[in-house]
Amino acid sequence: MKLRFLGTGTSHGIPVLGCDCRVCTSPDPRDTRYRCSALVEGELGERVLIDAGPEFRLQALRAGICRLDAVLITHAHADHVHGLDDLRPLCRKNPLAVWASKEDEQELRERFSYVFREGQEGGGKPRLKLCELGPEGVRIGSLQAIPIPLEHGERRVYGYRIGPLAYLTDCSGIPEASMRLLAGIRVLVLDALRERAHPTHFSLREAFAVALELRPERLYLTHICHDLTHGEVLGLCAAAGLPFIAEPAYDGLSIEFI
Repeated sequence: MKLRFLGTGTSHGIPVLGCDCRVCTSPDPRDTRYRCSALVEGELGERVLIDAGPEFRLQALRAGICRLDAVLITHAHADHVHGLDDLRPLCRKNPLAVWASKEDEQELRERFSYVFREGQEGGGKPRLKLCELGPEGVRIGSLQAIPIPLEHGERRVYGYRIGPLAYLTDCSGIPEASMRLLAGIRVLVLDALRERAHPTHFSLREAFAVALELRPERLYLTHICHDLTHGEVLGLCAAAGLPFIAEPAYDGLSIEFI
């Protein structure tokens, strides 16, 4: 099983438009962050995309994505779904399944109404099949994806557990029932916006506290803003003295695990 980080930035991305701070002008390529997205590859060659943000086309070209078996949506905020139209070349022959919660499915039907409206005149549109995701999750070849309810401020969003992997972005709280669903994970990808507290995202300290409860073998931080450089986040991870590998993810990072 393989995970590739396509994007690890917050809703603005990095560099932020019009910003000349030290992070946005950093020469370190790891400080350039597209909006959050990831690609999961199964042992049978399955390819599952988690979220399709505004830079999906660029992310797909960079990663050499020419085929997808399904898309998992965490929630319908713009930075996670506004690249759905760029899926068009990947679903010319057959509709592509896009799995989302009932609430997000309805929001996507409204926001991308032209995709699901019959008889659209002119232009192309992606052949997407919206599928409602239940608590039992979905099997895609050898991969079983279980939705994990999360709190994103007052909004309900979803992370995903896929075997030993948990991908939890855009969250400020994890219900106890969801923590039980995460028991035994080995690789944890977790929202960690910045060092300071935020009403709808985990801070670094809060992310470390969650990770200490779950005790994965490896922790990768994502959805990072332009407050800190990659190197500074790496230093804070080391200073935390966590009993497992902990580091910030970066765009293009690929990890393999069983």
